[in-house]
Amino acid sequence: MIERYTLPEMGEIWTDRAKYQSWLDVEVAACEANCSLGRVPEAAMADIRSKAAFEPERILEIEAEVRHDVIAFLTNVNEHVGDAGRYIHVGMTSSDVLDTGVALQLKASVALLRKELAALDAAIAKLAAEHKSTVMIGRSHAIHGEPITFGFKLAGWLAETRRNAERLERLEGDVAVGQVSGAMGTYANTDPEVERLTCERLGLTPDTASTQVISRDRHADYIQTLALVGASLDRFATEIRNLQRTDVLEVEESFAKGQKGSSAMPHKRNPIRSERISGLARVLRSYVVAALENVALWHERDISHSSTERMMLPDCSVTLHFMLREMTAVVAGLGVYPGNMLRNMNVYGGVVFSQRVLLGLVDAGMSREEAYRVVQRNAHTAWNTDGGDFRANLAADPDVTAKLTPEQLNDCFSTELHQQNLGVIWDRLGL
Repeated sequence: MIERYTLPEMGEIWTDRAKYQSWLDVEVAACEANCSLGRVPEAAMADIRSKAAFEPERILEIEAEVRHDVIAFLTNVNEHVGDAGRYIHVGMTSSDVLDTGVALQLKASVALLRKELAALDAAIAKLAAEHKSTVMIGRSHAIHGEPITFGFKLAGWLAETRRNAERLERLEGDVAVGQVSGAMGTYANTDPEVERLTCERLGLTPDTASTQVISRDRHADYIQTLALVGASLDRFATEIRNLQRTDVLEVEESFAKGQKGSSAMPHKRNPIRSERISGLARVLRSYVVAALENVALWHERDISHSSTERMMLPDCSVTLHFMLREMTAVVAGLGVYPGNMLRNMNVYGGVVFSQRVLLGLVDAGMSREEAYRVVQRNAHTAWNTDGGDFRANLAADPDVTAKLTPEQLNDCFSTELHQQNLGVIWDRLGL
């Protein structure tokens, strides 16, 4: 991922140096396991511990000749270790190093993502609590429906964020698996106990049944889960973008002192951070197909997955990390305009209370079909008239006044019924 969207904590996990360090950690852990089983002399192990090192530039230099990155890495490490290097990589295959190493990177990445998601949870929860009773219009098909509260809208975001937290918690365990099982995964030239001890030292779990590689359904799950979390952020960002439209303006991204929205139009205040989140979510989703294609490797292994994973694992990790940080900042700094929310809700004289009027007429003895016709007629008259007033239309309609007193009609325009049961949602979310 380009530097523009890379935060240092996640970017550091996916540098070449960090990759080689994860490989070295795997090799040293395997040597420690063999040493504990009496297969590596303690003196040799001491040399490995103290001397094992690498230089990324030297690895690339060797790789240019041998055209194999793990061999290049091992050659460079052995240049440092000397004679004890003959105990490194014994009974192992390249994928034991590659897949176990990437598991360390994935585990570290998920830990950072969970931390950022927790910060977003806190920001949404705070804003939702502040606006439990901030009345606004609910929309379906982008058309005014009935009153809700802004806190209620945010409660949906919070619930989704917490489902994503559960997904990431599960994912952390699913990707934190390693293998030290040899060329075809049959432990022909190594011992399953070496794998167990190596993974234990690294904080991983041995894969249940690896071949020459760890099955790519795990990596596909990683990409799909990150894309799903990104899709949630896209939903939140898209909602902000729509609510910030000039003719709606119910919420607005913060606009910093000195910030400018357009090279040509000085008045512009655009939802650029939310737009950025929506754009990056598309990048995440674009990798899902490639991740799924990687599952169907040939026989016990091919390397058709390798080239795509070199791009998509770091890209998706870095991208979602940035998106989460960005979304938290947007929510924490969001401007909320209750006055505009009420203005929009009451346009056309409160047509959004049509259901309450319908039910009021039915309760007063009018058939539902007739009540629907009467209410729709008055609502559409207001809707199609400049300055239309649904409430005034009803008050002047003899079909309505024959059934409802002025007080009963006024009661139909209260928002209390739309809020009276929201407490159950606050309780579920601990707000």
